[in-house]
Amino acid sequence: MIRTVAIEGYRSLRDVVVGLERLTVVTGANGSGKTSFYRALRLLADLAREGAISTLAQEGGMRSALHAGPRDGSPVAMRLGFASDELSYAIDLGLPQLGPFHLDPEVKVEAVWSGPVLRPATLVAERRGPLVRTRGDDGDWRTARWQLAAHESLMGALSDPTETPELYAIREQARRWRFYDHLRTDPEAGSRRPGVATYTPVLAADGDDLAAALLTVERVGVADVLGATVADAFDGSRLELVEDGDGVCRLLLHQPGLRRPLGARELSDGTLRYLLLAAALLSPRPPGLLVLNEPEASLHPSLMPALAALVVDAAERSQVVVVTHSGPLVRALSEHAGLLELERAGGTTSVAGQGRLEGPPWSWPRR
Repeated sequence: MIRTVAIEGYRSLRDVVVGLERLTVVTGANGSGKTSFYRALRLLADLAREGAISTLAQEGGMRSALHAGPRDGSPVAMRLGFASDELSYAIDLGLPQLGPFHLDPEVKVEAVWSGPVLRPATLVAERRGPLVRTRGDDGDWRTARWQLAAHESLMGALSDPTETPELYAIREQARRWRFYDHLRTDPEAGSRRPGVATYTPVLAADGDDLAAALLTVERVGVADVLGATVADAFDGSRLELVEDGDGVCRLLLHQPGLRRPLGARELSDGTLRYLLLAAALLSPRPPGLLVLNEPEASLHPSLMPALAALVVDAAERSQVVVVTHSGPLVRALSEHAGLLELERAGGTTSVAGQGRLEGPPWSWPRR
């Protein structure tokens, strides 16, 4: 379980260290930094599981993503990290020097340590500049035979899990994180089309395989929970998943008072989005960490209690983070979740009610 997330120098997040619970709700007014927090989590996941330094290029490069507020004279840096019960990870990115790839940052330091607190005795792997060293079973440090380029992440260069098992474990841990922020419900969305009736335990990031994902929930997952949440959300409606002789599956929604069921193409954006969220939250292959960004989009406030019940149920199997500005959803989740309310002043995001030294314990690896 992720205990702590630390973000420094990313957009409005100048210095934020927060604790996560089994279920955490991140909320705040428009412009408070919720989207930056979500994007920082995604960037951290990309770095830890793929070494995806190039992800920053999609945001305009390192200089564009850096915190733009006043500095205290310390080195310009963007630092991201997380602490878990078993292994923890942090990366320190600096401004690129003159060269052919000016959008990519330079990796100054990366560190992996055991347990949630970084201390010299808990450090198991470290990268400084091009050099990598790892601690063996005997406790002695060994310098890796390979070196890294300035723009190359330690995780991106990892190839032999037997040589560096802790690094491999960190990468595999991050690969079990799942993010949903762009579930499509437009007229051309794949979720409105029939799907192939194949085993689909994980809904795609855009929801294109909705029919197959729901069919999988019904056949090998929790069909009773799926049926109950649809009935609860839509006044006794019933979801039917039909497979034809060619292996094509379709979803049909039977609603009280209508003489025929509605297909996916006929559903409202809100109804379809709720079914997408149900498929994500009821996955037969639960992720280690599930992060939902503004799941309330297109949903009527009356659906928030049913959505909250799905989220609470999912938190029994996965650690869940919900980023939202929906008051009804926050209220529906409040007694089951830890609450992080973000606020922004002078271009800098902070956690309401948390002083600079009042967050969970965290230390950055030194350059």
